Amino acid sequence: MTEKQTPFSPKIAAFCCSHSAYPAADMAGAMRTPVAEGIYMIQVPCAGKVEEFHILKAFEKGADGVLVMACPEESCHSLSGNIRAKKRVHRIHQVLKDIGLEAERLEVFHVAANQAPQFARLVNGMAERIRALGPSPTKAGNNGR
Repeated sequence: MTEKQTPFSPKIAAFCCSHSAYPAADMAGAMRTPVAEGIYMIQVPCAGKVEEFHILKAFEKGADGVLVMACPEESCHSLSGNIRAKKRVHRIHQVLKDIGLEAERLEVFHVAANQAPQFARLVNGMAERIRALGPSPTKAGNNGR
């Protein structure tokens, strides 16, 4: 009984600020910096525009993890959108615990547009974290729809 199991490849929704994280991701791609598979980037005008609903909907639709990637705290293009994003993520951590999900499945990261290696390191680290946690229990109920 030596059935070969394929390693779990997490599905991670990454809400990326169009002024910071999204250009960093683009630069990482241009530099051919390895980034984990299964990262689904959603470009948003500002991380502060990512509402609790969007985060919870990503989990409902089958994401194993969710990232909100914002401008560095000291230099937000929208002045305080990155701070709003951080506060929302921290509020959702408790909601996740209440519904039986690990709060570690959700994270906010701050990255500048010129930080492609940092972007890749953060995303790859999140993929490893989610791999260790295993598939989201929400997938069993909706078959990833």
